[in-house]
Amino acid sequence: MEVNLTGLAKRLVNDNVVVRSQVLHALRSVNAEQGTFVSNLLMDESISDVAIAKTAAAEFRLPIVDLSAFDSSLIPQQLVSGDLIRKHRVLPILQKAQRLILATSDPSNLNGLQEIGFHSGSHCEYLVVADKQLQCFVDQYLAQLEDGDVAAAGNKLSVYDELNILPEEAETSPEELKTEDEAPIVRFVNKILLDSIKNRASDVHIESYENVYRIRFRIDGILHTVTRPPIKIATRIASRIKVMAKLDISEKRLPQDGRIKVKLSQRRTINFRVNCLPTAWGEKIVLRLLDPQAAKIGISALGYDDWQREQFLKAITRTQGMVLLTGPTGSGKSVSLYAALDYLNSPDKNILTIEDPVEISFEGINQLAINPRIGLDFATALRSILRQDPDVIMVGEIRDSETAEIAIKAAQTGHLVFSTLHTNSAAETLSRLRLMGIPSYNLATAVHLIIAQRLVRRLCDNCKESVELPEKLLMGEGFKAHEINSLRIYRAVGCERCRDGYAGRLGIYEVVPITAELSRLIMDGGNTFELADLYEKAGFESLRTAALNKVGQGLTSLEEALRMT
Repeated sequence: MEVNLTGLAKRLVNDNVVVRSQVLHALRSVNAEQGTFVSNLLMDESISDVAIAKTAAAEFRLPIVDLSAFDSSLIPQQLVSGDLIRKHRVLPILQKAQRLILATSDPSNLNGLQEIGFHSGSHCEYLVVADKQLQCFVDQYLAQLEDGDVAAAGNKLSVYDELNILPEEAETSPEELKTEDEAPIVRFVNKILLDSIKNRASDVHIESYENVYRIRFRIDGILHTVTRPPIKIATRIASRIKVMAKLDISEKRLPQDGRIKVKLSQRRTINFRVNCLPTAWGEKIVLRLLDPQAAKIGISALGYDDWQREQFLKAITRTQGMVLLTGPTGSGKSVSLYAALDYLNSPDKNILTIEDPVEISFEGINQLAINPRIGLDFATALRSILRQDPDVIMVGEIRDSETAEIAIKAAQTGHLVFSTLHTNSAAETLSRLRLMGIPSYNLATAVHLIIAQRLVRRLCDNCKESVELPEKLLMGEGFKAHEINSLRIYRAVGCERCRDGYAGRLGIYEVVPITAELSRLIMDGGNTFELADLYEKAGFESLRTAALNKVGQGLTSLEEALRMT
């Protein structure tokens, strides 16, 4: 049936800014609650954000503004939450009485106008800004909000204060901490936690050796030593963290797992997953930072290209079948799974998860943490929740044949199942499941999509530098001959805004839908190499190809792409 275009969509087509097919694709994404109309249009890099801004301003009779000339001190603080700013891609730039002026690249987004008006108690109006400039200022503003939360939490701390641990996590009273000896330890641990948040670390490693005690942060996938405290205070630091994580401070012979929940402000909470491991010279403690905001960034922000995102959405909106995500620890599998669950989370679906442990809590999703010590493992939990009438099941990891068998059967009997495996590629995933005893015919009928993924460091836009490389070298690393003339490759340099020339990370993906031809090869018992050959012949991008595409787009360096693939 022919779709009648109206408003901005119609004008963009009539003015030859975009073609009708691009508009229809963007509208479908908006209907699926994936970003704004304009942000979906601009997924196609051939479309000019400036041209769209001019057309939108003319259609809605609004002025276009240049934010680079705007005084950021006028931005009303704390009036609009970061979640709403991120969701609707807007920036509050001015408040006058009960009027709130919002910068947007998409004035057709009336839902955003109404929702922000409701939460802020203001009458909202739009001004138009080119999308790339808007996103840059939104990112800066959100970063300032987060840094402000961390700074505010740090400013509130006295020598005797704990971080603002939520009441259900608190273990000790302030009176128990007010001793002259322990006050510096409390202050030091607080600083380590706050610094890890401020530096956007993913993990904190606290390690004891014979003559050395060191603390390292993993930032953008790389470990950096941040301090070397005196080794004589190692036991006291470990005890302090154990108290905060509700662990047994007297037990130093066995591994322990705990959790610290830190409330930075009314709108932001960070979870630390704590693991203590006895080593030859004391306990090694690793704290994994879990930010609930990271799981709600939306599928459009994960870094898939258009075809990959389309396959992912198609698979997760089926009524049954299995979607598998693979990759090593720290490759972003959990964020991808949580983004999918957040996308599906609605009152008409019964969603249950089995995790080890529950990393991020979602309202509307029933989450179960396994506990092997009492016999509650993945297989036992999965067997039980199948009696809970689930529509969607997420199994944190398939570790054994029993869990694999139950999950496969659930996917074949009317349930949509998500899970992860620690394998290097999509082809290896199927071989691993076979080794677990899953028959080939079950794999061919149950598994609908496999995604292998990695995280590569993103080049700093402020200091990255173009570099010329020999054609022979580029072709040897995987670039095609016809691509080389148009390639512009950058290298990491380093400046005050980044670390070693990189700032943040982005995902690269090998997305493999199980086609009829693949199903036949799986049924025939095809091995890893045969499956990989068929993937390549079908035109599916490998992880190396996906990484090289990011290099060609100037998002990462060739060295980083080769390091990760």
